[in-house]
Amino acid sequence: MDNNIIVPVDTDTQSRDKVIVKTSIVGIAANVLLAAFKAAIGIIANSIAVTLDAVNNLTDALSSVITIIGTKLAAKKPDKKHPIGYGRIEYLSTLIIAAIVLYAGVTSFVESVKKIITPQEADYSTVSLIIIAVAVAVKVLLGTYVKAKGRKVNSGSLIASGSDALFDAILSSSVLITALIYVRTGVSLEAYVGVVISCFIIKSGLEILKETIDDLLGKRTDPELTKEIKRVICETENVSGAYDLFLNNYGPDKEYGSVHIEIPDTLTAKEIDTIQREVQANVYEKTGVIMTGISIYTINMKDGREKEIYEAVKKTVTSHDWILQMHGFYIDEANKSIRFDVVLDFSVDPRMALTEIYNEVRELYPEYAFIIVPDVDVSD
Repeated sequence: MDNNIIVPVDTDTQSRDKVIVKTSIVGIAANVLLAAFKAAIGIIANSIAVTLDAVNNLTDALSSVITIIGTKLAAKKPDKKHPIGYGRIEYLSTLIIAAIVLYAGVTSFVESVKKIITPQEADYSTVSLIIIAVAVAVKVLLGTYVKAKGRKVNSGSLIASGSDALFDAILSSSVLITALIYVRTGVSLEAYVGVVISCFIIKSGLEILKETIDDLLGKRTDPELTKEIKRVICETENVSGAYDLFLNNYGPDKEYGSVHIEIPDTLTAKEIDTIQREVQANVYEKTGVIMTGISIYTINMKDGREKEIYEAVKKTVTSHDWILQMHGFYIDEANKSIRFDVVLDFSVDPRMALTEIYNEVRELYPEYAFIIVPDVDVSD
């Protein structure tokens, strides 16, 4: 890659979208066939559990349709109204899938309770039991396949659909077991099993909902990614540190970031510009993250008294448990000022913390004015 050029290409995105659409189509076809077979068995055998299982397969097919629509909409090119693109639509489609899973769980729960209150006699045939058993195997294979594809291309919608399919396999297994028990003993447990399985489905829907809401609100970035970005940045000549790394997520695999880099105060504007461009190119090439903003901290060549002051201030500041980090330290002898940033723990009140730190360092070096900037602990 030419380190002077950063051109985000969407080849990987197109390949990812194709995988999602193809996987979803497989899911739709499988679920529609399973729903048809189970609905027929449920009606013939007068089984509420099998009928609800068929309805659940239809909701899975609908989830796959929503996944395809969400993927297609998310792939729309950026425009003036949405300059960063439409990637976050995928999160909205996952929310809809979570709602469908919750609906299926609640519906199954209600119908199972009704069946407990007003039981009806079922009539299973050997053929119907075989079809249910085949449906269980198909659901396990389908769920494993869809979930694996979802993880491979980082698609929350596919992962959610795969998880739902695996829960369906458990549901179908329970239906099969209760059917066999009924055939052998005449004891009907399907409604009670339906209640238990419904609770698991509801729990799955709530977990998918929570994870997607976290993505929409903005959650802490994967520490492995942030550490890799900082490592790449610090490999650049004259960069001694990378701090305040902030990543904005605009959909799966669409990250834009900003960072502070620490460099000597002896560099020229031309040298700083060269460093910034090199950092942008290297980070994009090795992680796929586009650095939209690179700010700088200048550092003294810490010798003599400057090093002594730095060590004393750092010891005092970091003696507090609620100070996670101190960086950006610079002594301006011409203006008799010292400036630095501190990363505060979320448990402490920023105003109180800064006042306490300021008083302590001012007591150490009263001849200097102190400028202390609080930073948020946004990444590892």
